[in-house]
Amino acid sequence: QVQVVESGGGLVQAEGSLRLSCAASGRIVSVNAMGWYRQDPGKQREFVAVIDSAGRGRYADSVRGRFTISRDNVKNTVYLEMNGLKQEDAAVYSCYADIPQAGIIRRYWGQGTQVTVSS
Repeated sequence: QVQVVESGGGLVQAEGSLRLSCAASGRIVSVNAMGWYRQDPGKQREFVAVIDSAGRGRYADSVRGRFTISRDNVKNTVYLEMNGLKQEDAAVYSCYADIPQAGIIRRYWGQGTQVTVSS
C-alpha cells in the first residue's frame, strides 16, 4: 500500500507565500515523477508543476517564475514553494507520485489541500 499526503495549504493574502508539502509512504522502492495539479470548483483540473527523480522541474506558464518545485528523494517528499500568490491561484492542490510496482508505473494521488488567496 502507498499513501500520499499533502500539507501546507491555508489562507494567504494576495502577493503572499505558501509552501506545500507532499509525502509518499508505504511499500516504495523508488519514486519517479512527483507533481501537482490544482482545481477550482467549476473549472477543469490544471497542471501546475512536476519534478522528475533527477530534480528537473517543469511548470505551467501561469506559475512559472512564481512557484518552485523541489523534492527530497530520501523522504519521498515533494515541495511546492508558492510566491506572489494571486487570487486565481486559489484552488485545491493535489499531489501525485508515480511509483514503479511490479513492472508498471502506478500513479498515486493525495487527498488535496486547499489554498485560499484573499485580496
